[in-house]
Order: sequence, then structure tokens, then C-alpha cells
Amino acid sequence: MVIEETKTSLGSYQKSDTDTFKRLRRLRMTESFRSMVRETELSPNDFIYPLFVVPGKGVRKEVKSMPGVFQLSVDETVKECREVRSLKIPAIILFGIPEHKDEVGSEAYDPNGIVQQAIRAIKKDIPELTVITDVCLCEYTSHGHCGIVRGEEIVNDESIELLAKEALTHAEAGADMVAPSDMFDGRVSAIRRILDENKFLKLPIMSYAAKYASGFYGPFRDAAESTPKFGDRRSHQMDPANSNEALREVEQDILEGADIVMVKPALSYLDVIRRVKDRFSMPTAAYNVSGEYSMIKAAARNGWIDEQRVMMEVLTSIKRAGADLILTYFAKDAARVLKQAA
Repeated sequence: MVIEETKTSLGSYQKSDTDTFKRLRRLRMTESFRSMVRETELSPNDFIYPLFVVPGKGVRKEVKSMPGVFQLSVDETVKECREVRSLKIPAIILFGIPEHKDEVGSEAYDPNGIVQQAIRAIKKDIPELTVITDVCLCEYTSHGHCGIVRGEEIVNDESIELLAKEALTHAEAGADMVAPSDMFDGRVSAIRRILDENKFLKLPIMSYAAKYASGFYGPFRDAAESTPKFGDRRSHQMDPANSNEALREVEQDILEGADIVMVKPALSYLDVIRRVKDRFSMPTAAYNVSGEYSMIKAAARNGWIDEQRVMMEVLTSIKRAGADLILTYFAKDAARVLKQAA
């Protein structure tokens, strides 16, 4: 007897006696079938690994709120980069914690600052590794804000002048790409202009184009020692309720010269990642941020979840949403899983 699929007014299917109903489970029955029809594939090439560089030598200090993540001196950063490259992860992004902080974050744009030292050391030892640098002032200012503070205002235009200087010193030290993360208006244009004026026309910009004022950044601020001494960052980072605004922010950064656009955080903003990718078809990055990482680590340590399985599911969901690149503290662990599965 032949059974026919008949769609009801409620959208469900009833069997009739004229055709065969569809068995969607057929291609889920074996791992071979599942892998053959898998729509989204992760690769180590998708990952960018964040690193936190501090002064000193032989420093490898674990961040309490981020198990497995360390503040590293330059020599230890180079060692870490060797491991990263051995796992076929193509890129790292550097965050610096200076020896001294002041109100204008002067060590951020010091040619011999901690990030600038790390860039030179990494490129000398592992020249094929792509070195991206975070461009912001929050780790370097005594007040912990991303720019210059006048009274109670975090001012825009004076701040982007310093961010542009910072980006230039990173380029001069040998960075392969710069990534402004401040969310001030016009900073991509200012950075593109100063790079071009100084003959760095080929150096790309990865813009934190849609960066939200998120509660998921807490552990990062421990790692980067960048917690604001007063107030918050809601005057320049985006309201978590808005997604149309994200498209305007991304469009503006593209017009100003961004080569890659980023959405941050990732998990609570998968819809934004998809909208950005669909609207602009630009190389799109997503930052799987510290709070997302630490929640998984904490739940796994309590035996509530399978860490490896959840890690891979989360990273796959970010890529499925449209991210071409994923900044993640899981990069090394995920690369090892992918290597074992190959």
C-alpha cells in the first residue's frame, strides 16, 4: 500500500494511502551520514585566540574568573603563540596590561609599550602567525574608561585621536591587523587615515562594529584589569535591546574603511550576527566573550554539563549564525578536538 502526505490546516501531516511519508531521520542514523550532510563545519582557521600581555619575565598568572586563561609576560606570550600555531590556529589578538596607568592611557601609544614589545617578539619568532591588536584605552587609563574623561563625560573626538596614535604604533611594531574596540564615533575613519598617511595602506582594520554594553564582560575586566573606577560604558557601547541600530553602526564602519566587522558578544546576539551577514555580506567576526566562556567552565566544573560537547555546540552555533571568524578563549581546546576528529 502507498501512503500519501497530506498537509492539514495546522501544518501537520496525515498519512493517506497514495504515497510514502518522509522519514527525515534516515540521514541521522549513522555518524557517516550525519557528517556527509552536515551544513556547518568548524575549522581551526575560524578561530582567533585572545592573549593578555603583562610586564615582567616568566609570568604566567591564571585569571581566577577564567580557568585556563592567563596573564602572560612577553616571553611566555611567545611560547603560547608557538602552541597556537602548532594547532593550526591562524591568528591571535593581543590585549595589554601596562606597568603604569594614567588619565590619558599614555602607555597605549608608547612605541615601547607592552603590546608593541609583544608584537615585535612574536613576529620575530613566529612570523607566519597573524598578530591582531586590540585598540582601546581602557586597560591603560587610571579611571578604566575607553577614552579621555572630561568631568563626567567620556569625550569622543579627543579620544579617537589617541586611538589612532595607538593603532599607528601597533602597525609600526609589526601588527598584521588592528581592531578598534572602543565604539566611539569616527574612530575607524581616524585610524584608516593615519595608517594610510604613514604608508600602511595594506594593513586591514577589524572593527568591533556592533559592541554591546553587556554584562558578559565581567571576567575579561579581571583579565585586562580594566574595570571602570566610576560609571559605566553605556554612553558609547550599544543598548542590548537594539538590533536595527547595530546595522547602522556596521554600515558606518564599512563606509569608514573597516575590512572585517565584528559583533560582540556572540551568544546573546546570534540574531545580530545573522542580520549583519545577510545585509552586508562582509567578512564577519563574533567575539565569544569571557562571560560565555566562564559560564561553561563553571557549569562543567560542577558536573552539570559536558564541557567539550557544549563548547563545540556553542562555537558551531556562532558559525551557523554567519560568523566567518570567532574570537574565543576555547580556540586551543576546540582545535585539539577537531584535530582528534580528523
